[in-house]
Amino acid sequence: MTTTTGQPRALVDLHGRSPWSILPALCLGFFMIMVDTTIVNIAIPSLVTAFDADLTAVGWVNSAYLLTFATLLLVTGRLGDRFGPRPVFIVGLVIFTLTSLLCGLSGSIGMLIAARAAQGVGAALMTPQTMSMITRVFPPQKRGSAMGLWGAVAGIATITGPVLGGLLVQTVGWEWIFYVNIPVGVVALVLAFRTLPTLPTANRSFDGVGVLLSIVGMFLLVFGVQEGATYDWGTIVGPITVWTVIGAGVLVLVGFVLWQRRRGADALLPLTLFHHRNFSLANVAGWAVTFAMIGIFFPFTLFLQEVLGLTPLHAALVGLPGSLISGVVAPFAGRLSDRVAGKWVVASGFAILAVAITWLALAVRPDVPVWHLVLPMVFFGIGTGALFSPLANLATSGLDGRTAGAGAGAFNTTRQIGGVIGSAAVVAMLTSRLGVEIPAAARDAAGQLPEEFRQPFLDGFAHASFANGAAPQLPSSVPADVAAQIKDVALQAVHSGFAIAVTQTILLTVGVLVLGLAASLAMKGGRPAHHAPAAAPAPAAVDA
Repeated sequence: MTTTTGQPRALVDLHGRSPWSILPALCLGFFMIMVDTTIVNIAIPSLVTAFDADLTAVGWVNSAYLLTFATLLLVTGRLGDRFGPRPVFIVGLVIFTLTSLLCGLSGSIGMLIAARAAQGVGAALMTPQTMSMITRVFPPQKRGSAMGLWGAVAGIATITGPVLGGLLVQTVGWEWIFYVNIPVGVVALVLAFRTLPTLPTANRSFDGVGVLLSIVGMFLLVFGVQEGATYDWGTIVGPITVWTVIGAGVLVLVGFVLWQRRRGADALLPLTLFHHRNFSLANVAGWAVTFAMIGIFFPFTLFLQEVLGLTPLHAALVGLPGSLISGVVAPFAGRLSDRVAGKWVVASGFAILAVAITWLALAVRPDVPVWHLVLPMVFFGIGTGALFSPLANLATSGLDGRTAGAGAGAFNTTRQIGGVIGSAAVVAMLTSRLGVEIPAAARDAAGQLPEEFRQPFLDGFAHASFANGAAPQLPSSVPADVAAQIKDVALQAVHSGFAIAVTQTILLTVGVLVLGLAASLAMKGGRPAHHAPAAAPAPAAVDA
């Protein structure tokens, strides 16, 4: 579609406004969502102190948010198709902003966990609508550029969370990591009412059984994977184990797929979406990149703080140049995907990411200068900047207005599941490798000690936990001069073994990125199609 001047125009009537006018509200909402997936991590020690809680309880502050967020994305994407992206986005924004206030006002760890779960509901309501509205409002010739700005928000938010969290926690208190959302949410709400259009809706029955099956199945699967390490992948309570919960989740989701097949076009998740080759492969690629991104930060951040001794704020700053570059690259990658086949932009991003993370893994050593780690993180930023917006565009560009919300919900669900599985897999692998590599490093280092202390030294390592990078405690009977020598050797062994375990764990994500690269190369090639989505409903009235 073009105007009389030959310029592409929006697919809906915006009463003379540019389609770019919708982006500020959508990007502000998406920015808050992305920041809140990372900002709490930096405040965990403060929350433990403030609420006199253990790490398991405080861990649920993040888990509750991620659990409701991932579980509801399929449903909320379809809600956008049924009732329109605008009202669903606004409701989600109101919920997110109000629950941010409740989080800051929480007087107990239980209240904070509940508020964070509700905050995840708001995030789930908003996220699919951002992609759906961009897909439906922007003409194909400009959609990649719009997705580029959307992707830039994701890149900037990944580092803004830890850095902003570190500044707020160290200055005004942990409450402000939530209060900061309130003014941003109010501005986004004003912009949403003023600029977001009312789009046509799909007037068909709502799949209540599908909603129930998807929520139950997703909850069981995500809970089992996300909390498996908490229960040591064993018993949760009574006869119920982690694997029982995961298995039940898989069975319910199989039932969900069979039900969706029976429902056809009226399904919560129309299976015809997966007839689009690029949509199916983009879901695989989206799963892979989120797995890798979530996966590397856990071991890498632990290494920076526990082995190199950086403060949380300084550790966050290691990734700052890369995230800034990601924010710069993303709009260019989006525009490039308007001119060349998006698969090549995405494949290039995966290749750069795989090289950058391999470089990072090999650079991890106890004596590594910090700037040696900044360089691969810069290329990490280039890779992520090249990925997000073209990948989102590839996932949704072949869908029509009736299923854009369902497609966006499915794509975001797949990405979130990738993050959950990546987090769980990396925690499990790191824990396993620490238990092998640190005792091995201790055996190599024991030769530096007097012979009578070597076996007690090794026995201490056999029963120690190394998650915090600390050496085993020594009994008071050990002479002071020998104790000092043992501590030096023990710390050397812990740091050496910790670095090796982190390297091995980070390399796991490289294998997953190769899967994403293969998926992107298997997408349809050729130049981007510059035509409107087919079979979209007739335009309805649009709010100015």
